[in-house]
Amino acid sequence: WISVAAAAGIFAAARLVLPEIYAFFVALPFAVIGAYVGWQQRRAPSAARVAGTLQRLRAMSWDEFSGAIEDAFRRDGYIVSRTPGAEADFELTKAGRILLVGCKRWKVARTGIGPLRELYAAGRTRDAHECIYVAAGEVTDNARVFAAGKNIRLVHDAELAKLLPRVGRGGKRSA
Repeated sequence: WISVAAAAGIFAAARLVLPEIYAFFVALPFAVIGAYVGWQQRRAPSAARVAGTLQRLRAMSWDEFSGAIEDAFRRDGYIVSRTPGAEADFELTKAGRILLVGCKRWKVARTGIGPLRELYAAGRTRDAHECIYVAAGEVTDNARVFAAGKNIRLVHDAELAKLLPRVGRGGKRSA
């Protein structure tokens, strides 16, 4: 909303010294930014929806959760295959890029560096372009710093609720 207010202020100030059409174009970039941010915020899940989705995810079994994750990445155009071993759970392929996904410990209350180190090592072994770690619980600050430095994308909270929008009541995936 600050961008929209800035656009209005710039338009009003520019109108004092410029013709109205030029003042409009001077303020236009701020109005576009404000509209884009407003559209993104409107699409973002609410805090109540995020909390509800995370609660339902934690109630799921591994088979239900892994199926929901597979479906979500397939919807995004990835070829999904399960991987052997505990370091990574899925290998995603799209346009020649390989991504590894780790999510077996999605139910833990706090995720530390340990599972991220394992995922990073698996990514290096398989020459993955990126690693993704999925967590329904809190991610520690140390784990966030580690992930940022090692090209590991963390999918949790609102991003996890956006990834799995079809998770219905009672831990079942809805159609």
